[in-house]
Amino acid sequence: MSKFLRYTFLIQAIIAILCGAGLLIAPGRFLGLFGWGPIEPLLFRLLGAALLAMAWTSIYAFRASSRAQVEVLVQMQLIFCGLGALGFFRHLITGSFYPTVVWIVTAVLVLFTAAWTWALFKK
Repeated sequence: MSKFLRYTFLIQAIIAILCGAGLLIAPGRFLGLFGWGPIEPLLFRLLGAALLAMAWTSIYAFRASSRAQVEVLVQMQLIFCGLGALGFFRHLITGSFYPTVVWIVTAVLVLFTAAWTWALFKK
């Protein structure tokens, strides 16, 4: 497995652990740090759990020895990040005001979408 793919999984795992734990444990306080509110705590806790599950798969993939072992995980990450970026972008183009953190999350999702696309097609 390439170093690029290995470190993409590692970086994604770190970001997912930090954000997922904050959203699962105290979503209102965590998002309040970034000026993002009001929120629906149940949905954000579910997102936190999903991010922690994705972090677990990324740690597994980081430790994998072959590309074949992580192919489905690359596809899963690409779909999640791509659809998430599209969903956020749809709101950002409406002209409504969104906190800076929404723009940052969108940028991170776009960067990961590009990285996962690169990893998927560069075998």
